[in-house]
Amino acid sequence: MTANTEPRTAARPLEFRTAADPVAADIGLLLLRLVFGGLLFVHGTQKLFGWFNGPGLSATAVGFQHMDYDPGKFFATLAGLCEAVGGGLLFLGLVTPLAAAIVLGTMINAMHVTWPHGLEGYESALLFAAVAVALGFTGPGRFSVDHGRPWQRHGIVWGVGAVVIGVVAAVITLLVK
Repeated sequence: MTANTEPRTAARPLEFRTAADPVAADIGLLLLRLVFGGLLFVHGTQKLFGWFNGPGLSATAVGFQHMDYDPGKFFATLAGLCEAVGGGLLFLGLVTPLAAAIVLGTMINAMHVTWPHGLEGYESALLFAAVAVALGFTGPGRFSVDHGRPWQRHGIVWGVGAVVIGVVAAVITLLVK
């Protein structure tokens, strides 16, 4: 190095700036909640009332009985209520961690039943469980009834809580069925 040359500096690693647009993220969460919650609500009301060309409670109960959920009517009602209520709560963005736990517990049971059929059997239940867990951690976003609630500000704690409650509820259901 001479007096006329500048000192060499080490090459800096690539710098990435990932400042997210919070409004865009909130719109994404709103869209996800509306579609996901709406689908769950439809699935639940198909089981319970036969709405949206669903089988209704009697036929669903027979199906649950064949899947060794005895008594079939009780477990069909439970599954339908969990899907309808959990879906409705997610749709609104209301008590989102609890809604995520409800959906996760239901989908773990659905995966248990459909697992022997391979990926084609359990993939939708797995996807629904993953979306529920993700919403449990992220919260519902700004455009929700929950906006500003503690579970939206402290996502990791409430997300872990939702997973624990969902898994425990699923295990209890699997043990008593």
